[in-house]
Amino acid sequence: MNEIKNITGTGIPLFLDDIDTDRIIPARYLRCVTFDGLGDHAFEDDRKQDSDHPFDKAEYQNASVLVSGRNFGCGSSREHAPQALMRWGLQAVVAESFAEIFFGNCTSLGIPAVTCSRADLKEMSAAIQADPETAVSVDIETLKVTVGDKEFDCQIAESARNALISGRWDFLGLLLENQEEIKQTAGEIPYLNSFAV
Repeated sequence: MNEIKNITGTGIPLFLDDIDTDRIIPARYLRCVTFDGLGDHAFEDDRKQDSDHPFDKAEYQNASVLVSGRNFGCGSSREHAPQALMRWGLQAVVAESFAEIFFGNCTSLGIPAVTCSRADLKEMSAAIQADPETAVSVDIETLKVTVGDKEFDCQIAESARNALISGRWDFLGLLLENQEEIKQTAGEIPYLNSFAV
């Protein structure tokens, strides 16, 4: 199982409120058969309208932690939104609050979505803008976000925290890891065996 305890890299600031899933990934990309390539289209319409959008800036292209505002991921419940962010390269999202379904979709992809106070997020964003090479770390075990030499408290639902730390967020991985037990249990269920040839 893939345990996720700490994400470390650089950050990208997008300190705005009410960023909905339509902005994260435009609806025209929902027809895709796979999620491959969605990262190229993250915030595509916003980027076309804003020549100074962080997702287009060279200094943030290798960022792994997004810092945003209140109610991140609101709107429709599309799984494509966290998929697009993950495929763009993000491994964690720090915001003031998250839409519930977006939060759940992040957790099921192994993306920690942690919350911090508005004042702390503002300070983090300013530090990242001042020096895009500043190290940013999201520690799920200690519930701390570190930006440079500053440490901030963060929160995440305990069920999500436990799933990430233990690796139990990866449902497919759990199934594959427990194939023998699944086969054994299936073999003990009478109605499954009545169809055996």
